[in-house]
Amino acid sequence: MSDIAATDKKKPYDPLELGYQIRDLRQAKRMTLTELAEKAGRSTGNISEIERGKTAVTIPVLEEISSALDVEINWFFQGQATAPKSERQYIVRKDNRRVLQMKNVGLTEELLSPNLSGTLEFLLTTYEPGSETGEAGRVRKGDEAGLIISGVLDLIIDDETFTLTTGDSFALPKGGRHYCKNSSDAPTVIAWVITPPTY
Repeated sequence: MSDIAATDKKKPYDPLELGYQIRDLRQAKRMTLTELAEKAGRSTGNISEIERGKTAVTIPVLEEISSALDVEINWFFQGQATAPKSERQYIVRKDNRRVLQMKNVGLTEELLSPNLSGTLEFLLTTYEPGSETGEAGRVRKGDEAGLIISGVLDLIIDDETFTLTTGDSFALPKGGRHYCKNSSDAPTVIAWVITPPTY
């Protein structure tokens, strides 16, 4: 069977909950329904029905949507999808975080926010030794702030390098470019707050 309901009998498939997750992630990435539909090879109407929990989703369809949203399919089976309903909007347990691994650049991101539908995003990022986000940087779509939980980070802002260590923090306004680099031989862990969500 390819229906998601058959993948885990202990955790019943809730099409409405899955739809909310897809919608929140799409909106956090600033994608329209039409853009997601085109990237996933689906109709706009079909994506709309999926987001509203009006139609069942098969594993192949969810794989197409996951690819279009640039996440692994297990994103939708981690974290709040399996948390008790009473705490889904408020609490994220340590062992219940959604995790996104970017092995090609040596980064792991854990979502500390219960969802992506609010006005801010809370993340924990681990930079492996030698990893970096790329010299081209990226234009910030909102305000970002970070706290170095452990390790050493080179934060490059407008061609100037700032070396930060455990306990240091920083704030970056919307619009500029920056990139991060771990030049040390140990992992660096950073807690980020971003508003609005840009995941």
